[in-house]
Amino acid sequence: MKKVVKFGGSSLASAEQFKKVGAIIRADEERVYVVPSAPGKRDSKDTKVTDMLYGCYALAEEGKDFSKELAAIKARYEEIIKGLELNLSLDEQFKTIEADFKAKAGSDYAASRGEFLNSIIMADYLGYDWIDAATVIFFDEDGEFDSEKTNKVLSKLLKEHDTAVIPGFYGAYENGKVKTFSRGGSDITGSIVARAAKASVYENWTDVSGFLITDPRIIDNPEGIDTITYRELRELSYMGASVLHEDAIFPVRREGIPINIRNTNKPEDAGTWIVESTCQKSKFTITGIAGKKGFCSVSVDKAKMNSEIGFGRKVLQAFENNGISFEHMPSGIDTMTVFVHQDEFMDKEQKVVSEIHRLADPDVVDIESDLALIAVVGRGMKSTRGTAGRIFSALAHADVNVKMIDQGSSELNIIIGVDNADFETAIKAIYDIFVTAQL
Repeated sequence: MKKVVKFGGSSLASAEQFKKVGAIIRADEERVYVVPSAPGKRDSKDTKVTDMLYGCYALAEEGKDFSKELAAIKARYEEIIKGLELNLSLDEQFKTIEADFKAKAGSDYAASRGEFLNSIIMADYLGYDWIDAATVIFFDEDGEFDSEKTNKVLSKLLKEHDTAVIPGFYGAYENGKVKTFSRGGSDITGSIVARAAKASVYENWTDVSGFLITDPRIIDNPEGIDTITYRELRELSYMGASVLHEDAIFPVRREGIPINIRNTNKPEDAGTWIVESTCQKSKFTITGIAGKKGFCSVSVDKAKMNSEIGFGRKVLQAFENNGISFEHMPSGIDTMTVFVHQDEFMDKEQKVVSEIHRLADPDVVDIESDLALIAVVGRGMKSTRGTAGRIFSALAHADVNVKMIDQGSSELNIIIGVDNADFETAIKAIYDIFVTAQL
């Protein structure tokens, strides 16, 4: 059986961290394919190499001298090489990077060099083969990831390599120009490699021991999650949970490959398992709580709206025509409410309102701002009566006014809308009723 292991930037920030990673990989002979990120922060005052590269390239793009900044980046890698006592030089790679920066190769290329260089060090340290992600991960001319071509080429190539290091975060267009995923995209690369390798497990190593039920900045030492399904994670990731890039789920999900989130600094911890489905019951009724601030609601009222065919489509057309996507859309007999991101909506609000009037001829359009959405997610809710009632009761007891509640047909999640000012209070109240009360 083969395992794909991805290590985040904090896990590879220094030679000391590299040694921890090396010990983890060598402790299990099934860990044969490694996906590294660029070096992260060594301490709270440090700068991530990716950010250093962005800053360096910005100077190059402006035609300014960037030699000092590039030298600082090179020093980061040389410090790691020296600490690992490797007989390795990156001089040629940095000469190429310098020339490419002067030729203005693009910010994606610049950012990708963090993973590119770190993967060379990792391959040398482990004695593994090295595969450039630009040769096996493909994007089409519109910048969309080409999953099928990538899987075909990468699957074939991996069969020729018993062990290999593949840098995360980037791939390339057909013409070879480098294209990156969004920040945190090394998670996606790891998932892509796991699919291509038909891995038994995709281990994602970071600086936390898996997922927590909710944000530790809101709840002190929240309980951890032992097992979570892809669908639950998708809901929580979309609403702000950030241990894993939300798009990292898709490549492994279609192959049924589980993801194991582990802690590089506490390798003995079991972490969190992300699976397609499970018969294991959650310790609590809910699996997780996540949320975001910064929404507004657009309520559209019209008498006998329910009998007017196409009314909802006309309202949504006004948002689509202005390039605005909606988050949730609860409705009643004579009213429908559309929740949108406030920062996307503010500059276009009057255009949207005018278009709603023109297309749908409503009686009233009312806008409310500074709202937050909270997702309460859990496969256990389906088999537990009164979950929504308990949420309402907890929020009422905490003096939180509920602006909206929306439950999906799968009974996997309940979305609650509250004022931004009540966001933290609401999460604490929900956590207390479902978790603290059961401990």
